[in-house]
Amino acid sequence: MAEGNFAGSTLVALRPGDPAPQTLSLVAGLALIEAADIAAPGRSLMLKWPNDLLLDEAKLAGILLERSGERIAVGIGVNLAAAPAIEGRPTASLEGAIAPQAFAPLLAASFARWLERWRAGSAEEIADAWMERAHPPGTALTVHIDASTTAKGRFEGLGADGALLLRTAHGLIETIRAGDVEL
Repeated sequence: MAEGNFAGSTLVALRPGDPAPQTLSLVAGLALIEAADIAAPGRSLMLKWPNDLLLDEAKLAGILLERSGERIAVGIGVNLAAAPAIEGRPTASLEGAIAPQAFAPLLAASFARWLERWRAGSAEEIADAWMERAHPPGTALTVHIDASTTAKGRFEGLGADGALLLRTAHGLIETIRAGDVEL
């Protein structure tokens, strides 16, 4: 990671009654886009399923969740000072907008607010909030499920568990729980 960029993580202990754990990726995305809005207002930010934040359709940040028992580590990396070159993928940064030491408290506070909403509400409410900041329904997508499998169609929305709903050319809705989305 380039000097001046941000990488941070937090550990979430799951509680009885919490929504589906995989929807924490939506919570992290909402917290991240909210913090980025505060750090650099007026920028064209958009969430991309399942774990990216885009600036002008270029990757600005990524989220990684890892579960161990009843704990989930949420890792977030944000290009604040520079954007790394990634072959075949445009990248972006918020160069000059905010220092990493100033971004961290914004993100922590935003994550705490969204985590509380997640616990108090429903996964569907979180999914709806995520949809408001994401690529719109009807967007053409290619999903790379693994090295040799792709699915193509149009973004239909999210399931209550945070899964991507993809309308295929045959009109069927395919539920995708993991993959890399290409807009």
